[in-house]
Amino acid sequence: MTTWHENMTGWHKSTYTHWEENACVEVGTAPGLVGIRDTKQWALPDESRPILVLPAESFAALLEHLGR
Repeated sequence: MTTWHENMTGWHKSTYTHWEENACVEVGTAPGLVGIRDTKQWALPDESRPILVLPAESFAALLEHLGR
């Protein structure tokens, strides 16, 4: 069984990351999906590192709602 970490590619820090607040998130993608994970958890093994996975349309709606 593959994990979300294996399916998601292109992980990068969000351009809206707040370094001074230590509020960093990374975004990755898979076909039709977007994954969001906490940068501070980089040392955890992938199988225990949580990822919030959303359909791409929902992620776009979230960004719009947040006033990207």
